[in-house]
Amino acid sequence: MTARTIIITGASDGIGAAAARKLSRDGDRVVIVGRSAEKTSAIAAELGADFFVADFADLSQVRALATDLLARYPRIDVLANNAGGIMGARETTMDGHEKTFQVNHLAPFLLTMLLVDRLADSKASVIQTSSAANSLFGRIDLDDLDAEQTYSANKAYGDAKLANILFTQELHRRFNDEGISAAAFHPGVVATSFSATSTSPMRFIYQTALKRFLLTPEQGADTLVWLATATPGSDWRSGAYYEKRKIAGANTQAYDPELAAGLWERSSAMVAEPLPVAEPVPVAEPVPVAE
Repeated sequence: MTARTIIITGASDGIGAAAARKLSRDGDRVVIVGRSAEKTSAIAAELGADFFVADFADLSQVRALATDLLARYPRIDVLANNAGGIMGARETTMDGHEKTFQVNHLAPFLLTMLLVDRLADSKASVIQTSSAANSLFGRIDLDDLDAEQTYSANKAYGDAKLANILFTQELHRRFNDEGISAAAFHPGVVATSFSATSTSPMRFIYQTALKRFLLTPEQGADTLVWLATATPGSDWRSGAYYEKRKIAGANTQAYDPELAAGLWERSSAMVAEPLPVAEPVPVAEPVPVAE
């Protein structure tokens, strides 16, 4: 059986690296994408995997990454958009966007759109790593996506994680009939370094003795690995948000199809990419909260 090609962003550490190790051991061809050349190459060497270095705070690097992936892989079975994190004080990227929103949402949106034809041809699964922060802190305003009017590290992160779920729902609506399945998931509170440079109070959970009560990266990666290996349509429902392999409740905004469509259009304009060619489809009922 030919090994599947699975691309994981943010795979140089944490749950991304843990998922890469598990999937590689199980025989999949894992492609490692990370921001740190040193850490990314180290994980790739450990697994004998291909790797690419890209900083999602620079959209030109995302475009270059997509070009390289399309040139190297004629088939992409899974795209796991796992890169992201919570930031500190408000910062604007060289592309002119608030950094939290760009790294967690705009960059994976752009990467997915640049790969979308290959993903559709491959009948791929696209997986978004979200967070419970979508419910705790998220409240998206389409007229303030770059948080120019209201900013806090927690709210920016919550908005971005909510955007991951809305993107998942809209990707399903627009491209499921073309062959793409999509899911978002919450990995749980995992002992990683993702908040190391943040000013959010959440950093104290990850950087103090409380860390010993958190999930291991391997435990946090479980739902990602399951979504990457199980069968969409029978084992999991495309367009849904998962936690511990079960459909979970999300922010009430996550079930607003007009907001999801609006976010898609705004995101496309923000990355200066035209909307992918796809026949418009009626706005469907939102995915139920529970099975």
